[in-house]
Amino acid sequence: MDWVIANWNQVWDLTLNHARLSVAPIVVGFLVAVPLGRLAAGNRAARGIILSTGSALYAIPSLPLFLILPLILATRTLDEINLTVALTLYAIAIMVRSATDAFQSLPPATIGAATAIGYGRAGRFWRVELPLAGPVLLAGLRVVSVSTVAMVTVGALIGSDNLGYLFTNGRATNNVDSVLAGLVGTVVLAAIFDLVLQLAGRLAMPWRR
Repeated sequence: MDWVIANWNQVWDLTLNHARLSVAPIVVGFLVAVPLGRLAAGNRAARGIILSTGSALYAIPSLPLFLILPLILATRTLDEINLTVALTLYAIAIMVRSATDAFQSLPPATIGAATAIGYGRAGRFWRVELPLAGPVLLAGLRVVSVSTVAMVTVGALIGSDNLGYLFTNGRATNNVDSVLAGLVGTVVLAAIFDLVLQLAGRLAMPWRR
């Protein structure tokens, strides 16, 4: 605790940057994965391709992906965009399976009834399918959130300023306090993200209270 107090400004700055780096992959991953999951749920051929691609992406080790992306994106090795793109790909890979499960679990009778009373595809999706799939989508998003916050720390190995720096610097200097501060900070930040998503879920889906 004394070490954290003495280095509070650094810890706080790293925490804020860690949070900032986590938000974009979570949001973009969700926005991309939901329509892909809806497509996969309604089309068997597409489902095989989408889920297999997601599994293959998630199987790629994070550090090699961080190092390969600069060659693909024509960016500098230490460019922040490499970390953001990598984390977004992982977020999509995780979320797309949850989204597929969410839409596959919808009661066919309910979907049929919505069609029978005149809902078009867009109206049925926004007013019937998405609300019904909401709880499963939220559960998947919470997993993505925790995973992303944890994975941001690996970015410290390629020069990203986040709580992972406390791991690498602490290990290099044999500073246990620094390592513990990074560990606890990451866990707390992941818990805060999860709490925010739970609260957002209650607001968006009040019928689940």
